[in-house]
Parts: sequence; C-alpha cells; structure tokens
Amino acid sequence: MSYLWFILALVVVLGLLWRFLGAYMVAVYDGTTHWLGFVERPVYKLLRVDAEAEQSWQRYGMSLIVYSGVAILVVYLMLRLQGSLPLDPQHLGAVSPALSFNTAVSFVTNTNWQNYAGETTMSYLSQMGALAVQNFASASVGIGVAVALIRGFSRKGSATIGNFWVDLVRGILYILLPISLLATIVFMAQGGVQTFAGPVHVHDVLNGVRQTIPRGPVASQEAIKQLGTNGGGFFNANGAHPYENPTGLTNFLSIVLLLAIPVALTHTFGKMVGNVRQGVAVLAVMALIFGAWLGIASYAEHVGNPAVAAAGVTHQGAGNMEGKEVRFGVQQSTIYNVASTQTSTGSVDSANDSYTPMGGFAMLSGMMFGDVTPGGVGSGLYTILLFAIITVFIGGLMVGRTPEYLGKKIQAREVKLAAFAVLVMPMTVLVMTGIAVSIHAGRVAPLNAGPHGFSEILYAFTSQGNNNGSAFAGLSSNTAFYNVSGAITMLLGRFAIIVPVLALAGSLAAKQHVAASAGTFRTDTPLYAGLLVGVVLIVGALTFFPAVALGPIAEQLSTGRLF
Repeated sequence: MSYLWFILALVVVLGLLWRFLGAYMVAVYDGTTHWLGFVERPVYKLLRVDAEAEQSWQRYGMSLIVYSGVAILVVYLMLRLQGSLPLDPQHLGAVSPALSFNTAVSFVTNTNWQNYAGETTMSYLSQMGALAVQNFASASVGIGVAVALIRGFSRKGSATIGNFWVDLVRGILYILLPISLLATIVFMAQGGVQTFAGPVHVHDVLNGVRQTIPRGPVASQEAIKQLGTNGGGFFNANGAHPYENPTGLTNFLSIVLLLAIPVALTHTFGKMVGNVRQGVAVLAVMALIFGAWLGIASYAEHVGNPAVAAAGVTHQGAGNMEGKEVRFGVQQSTIYNVASTQTSTGSVDSANDSYTPMGGFAMLSGMMFGDVTPGGVGSGLYTILLFAIITVFIGGLMVGRTPEYLGKKIQAREVKLAAFAVLVMPMTVLVMTGIAVSIHAGRVAPLNAGPHGFSEILYAFTSQGNNNGSAFAGLSSNTAFYNVSGAITMLLGRFAIIVPVLALAGSLAAKQHVAASAGTFRTDTPLYAGLLVGVVLIVGALTFFPAVALGPIAEQLSTGRLF
C-alpha cells in the first residue's frame, strides 16, 4: 500500500469511528445501552455499588484514588510473588522491589513505561492478571474522567458528576472488551501468537547454536495495548516484533486502534454538550498540530540519517532506515511512532533512539504539548479542554467580558484549576530532569554523551510525566533512582491533573447556563480553533524550549545542517 493510500484509508476509517463510535460512547455513558446488563448488574452487586446513586466530585475523586491505590498494591504484590505463582513456564523469579513499584505505578497510571524486557522478566500470569487487567482498567478510568468533565459542562445546578464505579465498569464492558475481542481475532488471523505453551527451543545442528524463542498470550494483549493507549509490549521489541505485529494489516490496525477512542471522544463531547460543532473544533485543533508534527518527523526521516551522510553515503533513497522495520519502511514506521507518542500510547514499531535529531524532536515535543493531539483515551480530551478554558479566558480579556465556555461562566476558580492542571506536568518533568542531570545516579544512565544523552533523560521524564511510556532506548533506567523517580513522575502526571479536572467538573456542574449574547466569544469557529492552537503551542514552547534547545536542536545543529 502506497503512503498516500495508507493515509487516505486511515482518515476514512477514523472518520467513521469518529461518527459511530463517538455516538455509541454517548449511549454507554448516559446509560441508554444495556446489552450487557446481565454482566453489568452482578458486577455492581459484587462491588456493593448502587448504580443509580451519583457522586459529588469529591466522592468521585476519592473513589478513583482508592481504587488506584489498591490496584497499585495488587500489581506490586503479584510481581513480587511471581516466582511462587502459576502460569510461569519459564520459571521466572520475583521482580525486584524498585522495578515492581515502578511497573505497578506505570500500568495503573496508563503509562506502561517498561524498565524491563517482558519476555525475560514477566510470567504469563503477570502479563495477563496484573498488567493486561490494568490496561483495561486504567484506560476506562481515563475515559470516565473525561466524561465526568463533559457532564460538568452539560449539567446545570448539579451537585454530582456521575458515579466512578459505574463509569469504570461500563467503559470496560461496553467499549474496551468488545473492540479488543474483535481486534484480537484479527491479530491471531494475521499470525499473532496466542498460546499458554512455553518457549520453543531450536537447535541449529549445522551451526551448533541453540536458540530459545519466547511465546505467550500475545495477540490478546496487543489489542488492548493499542486500543487503551497503553503501549506496553509483551516483548522488548514491542510493535517491531513479528509476534506482536506480524503484517502490514496489523500495523495499520494498530494505528487505527490507538487513535480510535481519542478521536471519537471529540464527537462524544460535542453530542453530550448539545453542539457537535464544539467537538469538531477540538478535533480540528488536534488534527492540525498532529499533521504538522507528523510532517516534521516524516521529512526528517525521509532525507536520511546525517551520521550516515557524514560517513560519505550521499544517497539514502529509502531515508533513514536505521532502527526501522524493513517490512514497513520509513513512512509507515514514522506515522506509527508519531501517532503513538501523540496519543499517550508509547508503543513503537521502530526504534525512537535511532531517529534523526529532528525526528526525535517531533516525538518529544509532541508529548510536551500535554499529549493532547489527540492524547490518550480520555486524558487527551480532558487536557485539551483545560487549554480550552484558558483560551476563552484570554479571549474574554480581549473583548472585555467575563469569559464563557459552553454556556458556563469561567471565573477565577475555574481558571486557577485549569492553569494548575496544565502546568503541573511541565513543572514535574523539568524538575525531575534537572535532578537527574545533577546527580551521579542520573548522569551514568545514558549510553550516549552530549546532547543526545541529555535528550534520553529529558525524553524519559517527559514520557512518564505525560503517562506516555515510549522511550529513547539508550537510557539504562532499570536502577533504583530511575525506578523511584519515574514512579513519582508518573503519579504526579496522572493524579495531579485528574484531581483538578474533577474539581473543575464539580464547579462547572453546579453553575447555571448563561445565554449567549452579542459579546460572547464563540468557541466553535475557526478563529477560536486558531487561538486554541496558539495557546497550546505557546505554553509548550515557553515551558520546554530551553530544554529542547539543549537536546535535539543542539544535536541537529551539530550535524552541520539546520534540518
């Protein structure tokens, strides 16, 4: 499939998902679809939850925090006890305390950062019962928070924003499980491995070599890995491994899955607030920035590797193939990795660390905007709505009126909550990066010196602070320092944003709608969309440009060419 047809097919499929999956999610969260009620109702009884009782933002947030804390503890204990648990055909022992803590936090926060090689560290039970379960649950939590914020905009004079337990269960049962089941069948049909049998041992008599080929329940975890914008691979090679991503069709399907829910949620947003144009405006902003950064990365990789050119190879017809899959080539590999980093997925089908300086810049800086283009499941939408509130505040200052968004007055409390939630990520990332480059335990981890080594550290904390999970692989991060500091970064990147978002939802839900007037700044127009793009780019540039200038930009300039 040519690249043009690949992009066209992707746009068509995502357009259909935007319309139909987006509308379906409205039915899921307003409770009008009950086709799995026979499963749903017993779950509520088991949890002792009254599905009809809604919660204030405080109770919703407390339920979310309590659930997440228990989930981290359960995953941690499973990893620490792995050697004594079943479904361990390779007889892998317990995971170390620091790595267990980092991994538990990583999967519960929807980051899926991996300081380990899955095939040599995790048993089948750990992969399925600990990590894959959180792939479903953490994704559903993110969607639920986004829907809670949408309810804040759509309701008036309400003291509640929904029920956390109902949103969690419905997201898993009605959205994530059915789609993952269908995708798993496709992955298996294309050659994705799905077995409980242990590894295969092959003895090459001719060369006297014995090879061990790991296997496992891979296809089922590949589906939710992409759909839930989780990204954690069963194998260390992630989507470049033929057992995870065997064909061009599965490569295409992977990209569709990781974009599906973040894109469709913009339609869900528009439908739930009663104005689909609002959702289109948000999607247009996401698509514009995504397209621009995809263009930067594609061009950088297409012109070739500057290091190879410096070695005297003047023609690189296939582009920068260092670290790329020959099955997919430069263009499909680039769109996969850019889509993955900008959806908070973090899975890869080529090596980020081997991209050109500006190719790496595109992935790194795309995350620095807050992972909103289109961002992770739920997290992308609620984060860009924070930027939307800041944008209408700026627009209100321009026209000299109290800012309004979707019929709600945006006052000091809402602006403060939005500003705090937007700034907590860059503050966390920059502080953690500063600590890492200031102490010996942080400086010894990069395998490269100079700007690229700094980029590896900066990328790691940017990825974890945005709950992304992708990495520049040249960082030896399975150390006590990086495991603990990374876990702290992931916790802040998740919950220090979610709590203000829920507080914002509660504040908005309690407000009455105000009628639009001649002085109201419309938020469903190209003018507003352009202003929102500007706010996202300016906030990202002001907070991160000095750090990026020391990393990929300095590395690019060191090659002797500007681009």
